[in-house]
Amino acid sequence: MLDKLTHQPHGVNAKALESKLVRVGVLGFGGLGQAAARVLAPKREMLWVAAADQKGYAYESAGLNPDNCIQTYCSQGSLGHLEPGGTLSNHSIQDLIETASVDGYFLALPNLPNTFMASVARQFIQAGWQGVLVDALKRTSALQELLTLKDELQEAGITYMNGCGATPGLLTAAAALAAQSYAEIHSVNITFGVGIANWEAYRATIREDIAHLPGYDVERAKEMSDAQIEALLDQTNGILKLENMEHADDVMLELAGICSRDRVTVGGVVDTRNSKKPLSTNVQVTGRTFEGKISTHTFTLGDETSMAANVCGPAFGYLKAGISLHQRGIYGLFTAAEIMPQFVH
Repeated sequence: MLDKLTHQPHGVNAKALESKLVRVGVLGFGGLGQAAARVLAPKREMLWVAAADQKGYAYESAGLNPDNCIQTYCSQGSLGHLEPGGTLSNHSIQDLIETASVDGYFLALPNLPNTFMASVARQFIQAGWQGVLVDALKRTSALQELLTLKDELQEAGITYMNGCGATPGLLTAAAALAAQSYAEIHSVNITFGVGIANWEAYRATIREDIAHLPGYDVERAKEMSDAQIEALLDQTNGILKLENMEHADDVMLELAGICSRDRVTVGGVVDTRNSKKPLSTNVQVTGRTFEGKISTHTFTLGDETSMAANVCGPAFGYLKAGISLHQRGIYGLFTAAEIMPQFVH
């Protein structure tokens, strides 16, 4: 675990401390968690050592093998069956926190219910753990739950990087940068296209998207069986069209002082049967310059980049930034619109 610099003995070289290999854990091992493991595999600055799912966890101080972990999870239903390093547990997150030596965790967890991410953060606080946490949550209400823990996270010595996926995350940060050209921001419009060849690889993500559909809410989506989701997708030919979503980009940009949340809109199209994106993901920032001109900046993501690449890449970039903050004794809750991510080699 990382310690406050103020607790280091005199003569510790801060530069050497910063260059230390970062030990990373991943909570959640569905599609996003598995993608995170693959993203981390070639990294020289980060070592993936821990992961947890609902039924167990895996920890190996020398580093976990992504292929072995994914094969074990897919064939036996839990990382707890991994040999060696796996442990079956009904309290996998709590047990992993207490067992593993980890500098930072990526919370690749479901956002349902809205209180879940905050409840996980409380487990870290109550365990007396110190380090960096990063999430890729979606909903404004989920972020608001975490905001109530801001002081507790700071007191606990935890640096929590919030909303650090694609949207919220990469596109929110791009909007914060694009806003600098203007004296006043009129609107921020985020539109995403996601292509998934098989929805079952990203069950939690699809459930969250369904919760945004007219006639659905968080509770209804959470209670739906896989068969019910299949039936819904059959009705829509696998397409989910989402408008005016409750996305945390709005409160993140408001907290960063960019614009009021009512000027931010998020929507998109998810194709659950084709890997090709149904439309290009982009953010448009419209505003008035100091000369009085009205203009729009557009930042578009390449169609070839997958949802996993656009979520996991930024998440670990923000984890690296969080490590830098933590080493300087800066704790508490920060969003992707407040801090620049750092590239992980």
